[in-house]
Amino acid sequence: MGDLEIKRREQLYRLIISQLFYDGYKEPAFKLCEIFKPHPTCPPSDRLLQITKVAFQLEDEKNEKKQADTVAPGSGIDLEFETEVQSISAEAALYETCYVTAHKGACRTAAFHHSGQIIATGSEDASIKILDVERMLAKSATPAEMIAMETPQQQMENHPVIRTLYDHNDEVSCLDFHPFHQILASGSKDYSIKFFEYSKPSVKKAYKSIQEVSPVRCISFHPSGEYLLVGVNHPTLRLYDVNTFQCYVANNPSFQHTAPVTDISWSPNANMFVTCSKDGDIKLWDGVSQKCFNTFKNAHDSREVTSVLFSRNSKYVLSSGKDSLVKLWELSTNRCLIVYTGAGATGRMEHRTRATFNHTEDYVLFPDEKTTSLCCWDSRNAERQRLLALGHNGVVRSIVHSPTGPAFISCSEDCRARFWYRKATTD
Repeated sequence: MGDLEIKRREQLYRLIISQLFYDGYKEPAFKLCEIFKPHPTCPPSDRLLQITKVAFQLEDEKNEKKQADTVAPGSGIDLEFETEVQSISAEAALYETCYVTAHKGACRTAAFHHSGQIIATGSEDASIKILDVERMLAKSATPAEMIAMETPQQQMENHPVIRTLYDHNDEVSCLDFHPFHQILASGSKDYSIKFFEYSKPSVKKAYKSIQEVSPVRCISFHPSGEYLLVGVNHPTLRLYDVNTFQCYVANNPSFQHTAPVTDISWSPNANMFVTCSKDGDIKLWDGVSQKCFNTFKNAHDSREVTSVLFSRNSKYVLSSGKDSLVKLWELSTNRCLIVYTGAGATGRMEHRTRATFNHTEDYVLFPDEKTTSLCCWDSRNAERQRLLALGHNGVVRSIVHSPTGPAFISCSEDCRARFWYRKATTD
């Protein structure tokens, strides 16, 4: 923090104390004087209110200009400018199950396509399923008697599972769609990363693959689609050129985690990426040089950090840990800004799972392990919303929300993936 910034903050604290004296709140004013010890003593003054009025007027004019420039609503969370924002989307309790698909083993991971129209699920049984969102919604809206009258050809044409891919020899642990091409990347405990052209109906095998030296835990495509970040059961992070498969690692070993990487996420602006690890740390990396420029040590009270995710504007990172807490980190100030509490109240978290935003970033979602219900908070003030019973008979290992609409998929140890969509009518 620079000298000017320190001076401005001191002025702000003086103005707050003076305003409290002016408004007759002497007790809190004296308490603040004891803490900050202002010199000279702050006189009663109404100046803070006058400055605030001018600031609000300027902010209103700026917002009017933004609206005139037709900025789309729901541009995501931005606490730098927002104070009281009306949520424009539904809380999680208003969603309902529209479709359930079953694997032969525990369902461990899922990914939404950037269009929000396709979902991939991965399982312990080494299979990958690709589901069509429109078909799932149509299926849930079709009466059972009409479904029973469909011919085999119609059943095939309307079936929500449009592909089932088999090319791994062990659990599929992570999935990510290419940002531009119809390619799905998958990572597995069989030490491999595979690339599938899922648009071809006859294709069940990968068209190319990368062989790693240990089980693959997490992958993330660069926003350009040219590179793929890979985390394996080892502290060293990998960056692959998707075209040549050349592998890059940071040239300074001290940048790396001290335990296996558990999750990776590119910032939408591609300037940086974030990693988390079993070592309890969150690391921020330069997107070009691959240098680690910041570390949040013991981010979740020394427990394993299980997921990290950038906000849409790349200003914040949402993390979850085995302490059953979800945290919002502000990158401009390098601090934890908000803690979302209440999950894990009935028992300690044992398995890794994910926290996520909804599509408008109005809400934060995180599954409670012991109750298999979904916790939901207002992203801006951490106000707890109603729980949603997820209906699974096992631990929920992954929650992935659609980037474009009110839908998410939940993956569980009960071998099932449930597709959820906002109810048409509110309760």
